[in-house]
Amino acid sequence: MDGMTFWALAVTAAFCVGLSKGGAPAFGGLAVPILSLAISPLVAAGLLLPVFIVSDVFGLWAYRRHIDVAIWRIAVVGIVIGIAVGWATAHLVSEDFVRVLIGGIGLVFSLNYLWRSKTATARPAGWRAGVFWTSIAGFTSFISHAGAPPWQVWALPQRLPKMVFSGTSTAAFATMNILKVWPYHQLGLLQLQSLKITAILCLPAVLAVGVAYHLIRVLPERVFYLAVTWMLLAVSLKLVWDGLLG
Repeated sequence: MDGMTFWALAVTAAFCVGLSKGGAPAFGGLAVPILSLAISPLVAAGLLLPVFIVSDVFGLWAYRRHIDVAIWRIAVVGIVIGIAVGWATAHLVSEDFVRVLIGGIGLVFSLNYLWRSKTATARPAGWRAGVFWTSIAGFTSFISHAGAPPWQVWALPQRLPKMVFSGTSTAAFATMNILKVWPYHQLGLLQLQSLKITAILCLPAVLAVGVAYHLIRVLPERVFYLAVTWMLLAVSLKLVWDGLLG
């Protein structure tokens, strides 16, 4: 984990982490694939988890007044289930299979959402759908920090105010990341010798939190949701591409 190529990719990945915590969750799904161009995907996931957690602190502070607690409570149930399944099956599940699966879901959803965006009405947050999709989000987040597509399949149709959507997303993913610490440690994915690298990567990540937060505050509501959906589409295509190429 040295050299110009590694550091260029690592800083880019960390910046994507920060953007996701500043209110654009789809960017979080790009971090591991970007860093995987230089190191193993599993090593990349372990290296970036502390960066996600540090960014979560700043994201939660920024959005502390914009979190829908009712939606977050539903999400916690599914997240716990998904992470438990991910931990139990970590040695059985292929990362490439998960990437194709979750990329396919995000691809179909984002295309459908863009097609229906002018006529679609807001859907309430339901327990069954919420637990189902957040379970998948918890599972895919555990495998490769790619929980945004299934989360957005559930969260986007609710058409929350943009700050509430971003704040609730930040709270949900902060919960995921904290719950992943012990399983990652048990699986040997958290390495003490990489903490110096992690500390350096936290700097661009925290900067990106502020950039995304201030950008989202000034974006019109419709532009914000279109941007989030297009980002989801881009991430989904990237996941399918990476999964098929192995």
